[in-house]
Amino acid sequence: MTRRVLLVDDDRDIREALGQTLELAELLPTVAGSFVEAKDHLTPDFAGVVVTDIRMPGRDGFFLLDFVRNVDVDLPVILLTGEADIPMAVRAMSAGAYDFLEKPCAPRDFVAVVERALQARALVLENRRLKHELQAGDAASRLLFGESRLANELRNQARAAARAGTEALIVGEQGSGTSKIAEVIHLLSSKASRPFVKRAASSLNEAGLARAFADALDGTLYLDEVTGLDPATQLYLLDRLEEGGAARVLAGTTRDLKAALADGGFNAELFYRLDLIRVRIPALRERPADIPVLFQHYVAQASEQANLTPPIVTAEHTARLMAQDWPGNARALMNVAMRFALGLDESDVPRGAGLAAQMAQVERSLLVAALQRHEGRASEVARDLQLPRKTFYDKLNKYGLRPDDFRN
Repeated sequence: MTRRVLLVDDDRDIREALGQTLELAELLPTVAGSFVEAKDHLTPDFAGVVVTDIRMPGRDGFFLLDFVRNVDVDLPVILLTGEADIPMAVRAMSAGAYDFLEKPCAPRDFVAVVERALQARALVLENRRLKHELQAGDAASRLLFGESRLANELRNQARAAARAGTEALIVGEQGSGTSKIAEVIHLLSSKASRPFVKRAASSLNEAGLARAFADALDGTLYLDEVTGLDPATQLYLLDRLEEGGAARVLAGTTRDLKAALADGGFNAELFYRLDLIRVRIPALRERPADIPVLFQHYVAQASEQANLTPPIVTAEHTARLMAQDWPGNARALMNVAMRFALGLDESDVPRGAGLAAQMAQVERSLLVAALQRHEGRASEVARDLQLPRKTFYDKLNKYGLRPDDFRN
């Protein structure tokens, strides 16, 4: 979260006292004695908030408030008022001030209001960053969120599949979003301006599959949960692929295709034809560091759809989210984010443990994810997590983890 605070007050003693209060709260104050000193710090990407006295000689707090709102209407301004200034402060609130505090104010109350404003500012800046990525990047950057190595690998796999132009198999657990990856591959490909047709494989017979090809024309046909095709329709699809045609076929599954091959439930030739390119979606438990980014995105999305101001996501709430395994993956996280944005029951997010216990759960999940990625190779895991070898083994002992348990 951003920690910067621009503190403006013409009274040097008050300015220094409030600055020290902010520093003791581990915030980063920049002090100014006038509008002229303050204005050069204010830009649309100022990663902080403004605290200003109302009564100052020359250009007062109202002038500074108007200036800030012209620079960035979403930049919070907190007004400091004397007892006689409260009616003016109330009017300023209607003009767009974030809050006001009466002087002298208790340090605890002062810091609490500033931290709420900083959380609001951080959310605004994060939403802007995400929108910028949507506008500036390719479809993989715009639509596939996450900052972990696995998230980057997923984006690169989608780009590679798009370039290949062949059939591709998209695999992932329940709720991981195989159809979304298919759409991203389509948008990245040379067929992006042509139709993208999505069909549930279990609903198709030979005639239905023929219609789906006809609807896709020279675009992309995505078959969701391809293991749902009956044996006759599997053979029909294989024939169509062997013949060649205008539409490119992408197939997705959340099931174990090797098991389906072994028991004869899926045609081996069709499997190897579809498996020319494979895109694997990592589960959320493998990349817990992406959970805060995804949750913020889903909360912002749900809030926009409901025409609501996005609620603040606290560090404690984030820790609880990261401490879960999320067997329902992105779909389950999206559902929780929607309920959170609407202010509904959050009983599906565990409560009760203190912050230290929750952070321990997060640390353990990060260790497990790294051990899974590197298949229990301890040296690689320690290097990936940038931990000294002794610290790494101490943490393994602390959480009862053994690298051998993660080796194939």
